[in-house]
Amino acid sequence: MAGTAAGDADVVALLMRQHGDIRNLFDEVERTTGDERRAAFRRLVRLLAVHETAEEEVVHPFTRGSVPDGERVVEARLTEEREAKEILSRLDGMDPDDPKFLPELLALRLDVMAHARAEERYEFNHIRRNADEARLAAMATALKAAEATAPTHPHPGTESAARNLALGPVAAVVDRTRDAVRKAMGKDG
Repeated sequence: MAGTAAGDADVVALLMRQHGDIRNLFDEVERTTGDERRAAFRRLVRLLAVHETAEEEVVHPFTRGSVPDGERVVEARLTEEREAKEILSRLDGMDPDDPKFLPELLALRLDVMAHARAEERYEFNHIRRNADEARLAAMATALKAAEATAPTHPHPGTESAARNLALGPVAAVVDRTRDAVRKAMGKDG
């Protein structure tokens, strides 16, 4: 879901911008109702799914190999991602007008924002210290490529580069087909 902002040539700046986009989409889902909420929620699901998959394929492998105690840092982030994907998966099958939706969404928001803060503190700062400008740019390019082919819905249990590369293409085709059908049927704003 990468845009063309000036900072998109630096993986950390790109990811930080996406964290802001995620916060804004949570705000939009919470303040809207009906079709507007459904459309905003679909955009949020897509951004979260694509963003996490790309991080799992590009950012976490770098962290494992280049950041002090990288394995521990990544394992903590993967646990958070798995938990968030499980909540997001439940929400993805729920009607946003259901009275149970908003409390679940708020729980997801708390988890996702805590996860984003942990990434920013324990991963992104270290990436910036351990990667030169060329590496940050190469990682941004790789992140955008991963996002272009990532699944657009959560798939708990695929929180690794290997699993994403093995299962992701099939899941992405299924997800993107489902998205196109929803849009054609007018069920997505």
